[in-house]
Amino acid sequence: MVGQTIASRGLSTLAEPKALTDDKRRSSVPPPPSDMMQLMLMSSQTDEDDVLVRAAAEGDRGAFGELYVRYARMVHGILLARVPPGDAEDLVQEVFLSAMKQLRGLRTAAAFRGWLGTIARHRAVDHFRRVRETAPLDGVDPAAPRAAAPDAFLVLDGIRSLPEAYRETLILRLVEGMTGPEIAAQTGLTPASVRVNLCRGMKMLRELLEAK
Repeated sequence: MVGQTIASRGLSTLAEPKALTDDKRRSSVPPPPSDMMQLMLMSSQTDEDDVLVRAAAEGDRGAFGELYVRYARMVHGILLARVPPGDAEDLVQEVFLSAMKQLRGLRTAAAFRGWLGTIARHRAVDHFRRVRETAPLDGVDPAAPRAAAPDAFLVLDGIRSLPEAYRETLILRLVEGMTGPEIAAQTGLTPASVRVNLCRGMKMLRELLEAK
């Protein structure tokens, strides 16, 4: 599924976006109108998320289900930056189950986003610890076969080798299909930081792939 997603977007998406070619210049200029509009919409959604977080903390499962719909892509992207695609799918469920059991006390979407991301990162670490403990002695890689879309998996492996900040942002953009403003809203990064991470991360990824 992940291979198909990257392949469907095309490896041409690795070309550096024109709007990101000069991050120093862009960092001192307000976001373009389209970004401003999306940021306004994201702000409105954050207000809605605050209501959902408070309701979910009081035991409203419908509210928690809506939070799952809104944040599953972010959680999947964080996990995919660290674990094989097949494992990431299963771990998304574990992250949200863990969050549901510990939700009381949270009152804002900002707190929920950061906390959920932390749970996802810790769960990825726990996953690799379990994998090492149960790894087969014959050295066979337990990851799923990669017969389909080999170029896509090559890109994914390249992304995983990048620094964490670039790794997460690129996967959220290229695999999860999130826009820059969406990434900023859900991760807590500023829009300028997202643009810089995408610009530098894509540049590093292209150089890495060209060297292979």
